[in-house]
Amino acid sequence: MVQHMNKLTVIKPQWLLTVNEQFDLLTDSALIIENDRIKAIIAVAELSNHPGLEQAETVTLDNHILMPGLINTHTHAAMSLLRGIADDLPLMDWLNNHIWPSESKWVNRQFIEDGVRLTVAEMIRGGTTCFNDMYFFPDVMAKTCQQMGIRATAGLIVLDFPTVWAQSADEYLSKAMAVIDEVREYPLISTALAPHAPYTVSDKPLEQIAMYSSELDIPVHMHIHETQFEIDEAVKNTGKRPLERLDQLNLLNPSLMAVHMTSLNAMEMERLEETGVNIVHCPESNLKLASGFCPVDQLQKLNINVSLGTDGAASNNDLDMFGEMRTAALLSKGISGDASSCNVMQSIRMATINGAKALGLSEQIGSLEVGKKADMIAVDFSQLNTQPVYDPVSQLVYAANSLQVSQSWINGVQKLKDYQLTDIDAVEIITVAQQWQQKIQN
Repeated sequence: MVQHMNKLTVIKPQWLLTVNEQFDLLTDSALIIENDRIKAIIAVAELSNHPGLEQAETVTLDNHILMPGLINTHTHAAMSLLRGIADDLPLMDWLNNHIWPSESKWVNRQFIEDGVRLTVAEMIRGGTTCFNDMYFFPDVMAKTCQQMGIRATAGLIVLDFPTVWAQSADEYLSKAMAVIDEVREYPLISTALAPHAPYTVSDKPLEQIAMYSSELDIPVHMHIHETQFEIDEAVKNTGKRPLERLDQLNLLNPSLMAVHMTSLNAMEMERLEETGVNIVHCPESNLKLASGFCPVDQLQKLNINVSLGTDGAASNNDLDMFGEMRTAALLSKGISGDASSCNVMQSIRMATINGAKALGLSEQIGSLEVGKKADMIAVDFSQLNTQPVYDPVSQLVYAANSLQVSQSWINGVQKLKDYQLTDIDAVEIITVAQQWQQKIQN
């Protein structure tokens, strides 16, 4: 029998931000990766007492903070190929007159693969190590992410109307079950049922989704209360606000990831607290589409789990989680009139451990703790815009940007080394994206 040597890596950053329960910020500490997991976090002075490290690769990161990889909990990954195609428009005009026609014309398996490749490269380069998707051909998305070595949740989209992926709600659901079986083989990929929105999915499929989610113990990922218009139309058509309807269909529970969640009233927020629903806040996309404001300050005071998402690159237009952290913090202060609202600790939790909780992955990722998967990034503070450093945690949210991510590890594998993608050909990905642009624009 062949004995496999354990791969050991020792990382020695200037600061180590754990995002554990106490939110410990460590100095003079080293983190040891063994294969795909965090084996130890110890004082640098104790490394010589730790047996077996003679053969380990050592990475010394002066002026760097090591932290958990960022978790983007709402994306439409392949839509990166539609980045900038229809800007400065309200949501319904943008969707009905631009995005849906483009999708029906261009989306196929190759579009998904090429769009996901562009997104994954951008995300890894910018410090995201895990993301939660919702789009067509989730089987292609899952396979591409597994091959590229990024952790992802494949959203199994459900709609009432036909698209390139399925013809009816029943077909979407049967395809969803097939993808769940298929991705069991992929160690980096999990799944979520992804009904698009209350206005695009009727009661019967939503009841089935609630049942499948409970039986299979997988999350449900859905756009909810994205705009006041959506809520007004729902009241006009059904006599109920969307959340009330979803509550009656047994969908409000800790498995639900409710995306956007603008225009919430006090009763709804209380109900969200009671039922343990996870909120996914997409501040920049909501601002760009003028969709409204998610009341993050009030939700956080109720201890509701709020995570962060970029949304797709067609409505953001970048996939930069550093930007989302900062925007979330500033927006919450502006809306609440409280400068201490959505502080740096809360913003960082929203981009890391809160996302892991929403995805049901908090035992594995979201913080740097012994036994968890080695998903982490290093941010270089030696740049002009992050000097001097009085408070490294504050610096991450208010001064640093995604281009300062110099190293990234996913599942113990180094994916970004000294600012360079280690095993992804960025030049080829850019060339393919430009070919799509020429095709779509003509």
